[in-house]
Amino acid sequence: MTERSTKGRLLAVGATMLVAAIALTGCSSGSSDKLSQQYGSGTTQNYISGDGAVTEVAQDKRTDAVDFDAMTTDGDELTAKALRGKVVVLNFWYAGCPPCRAEAKYLNEVHEKYTDDQVQFIGVNVRDQKATAAAFERTFKVDYPTVLDADKGEMQLALSGQIAPNAVPATIVLDKQGRVAARVLGAVDSTSILDTLVSDELSGKAS
Repeated sequence: MTERSTKGRLLAVGATMLVAAIALTGCSSGSSDKLSQQYGSGTTQNYISGDGAVTEVAQDKRTDAVDFDAMTTDGDELTAKALRGKVVVLNFWYAGCPPCRAEAKYLNEVHEKYTDDQVQFIGVNVRDQKATAAAFERTFKVDYPTVLDADKGEMQLALSGQIAPNAVPATIVLDKQGRVAARVLGAVDSTSILDTLVSDELSGKAS
């Protein structure tokens, strides 16, 4: 199980640099080679590792709400303002990433648990086009909405200056006010960490 660790706030990066960094990041460690063998033909070349560390932000340290206006692959509009009052989970991924495949079942389990609660999961695909993303979703039974962010990087830019998704996969939890509450940098490797992060924000137990 990944242990929680609280890290200092990351330095803000330029918007262009952020999009370029996300396009090239991921997991290239020996463990990802095993994941590649287990989960298919995803490449582990030319991108760097996220180690699964959890960064949590105390409520009194949270900054401005994240603002975005995006269209899902199903043609539905998702706006940050419309989601105020909900806990939002943003998962940054792409289809050829072995750790993204590995974590899909855990994301699905937490999503299913909170289907009837005030929680919105959004997949943010940082590299693929619609057909490739849809094939992944069918294979791994992902039924929450996906935003394609490869061309304009708008979802990534929305987190510029925040605790950003500096690797793929990465998962960002936004609180009910739309502020960054937590980040998992690297694959979610069990349900317990993400479940706790979401439930704490729902209940108001977050520090």
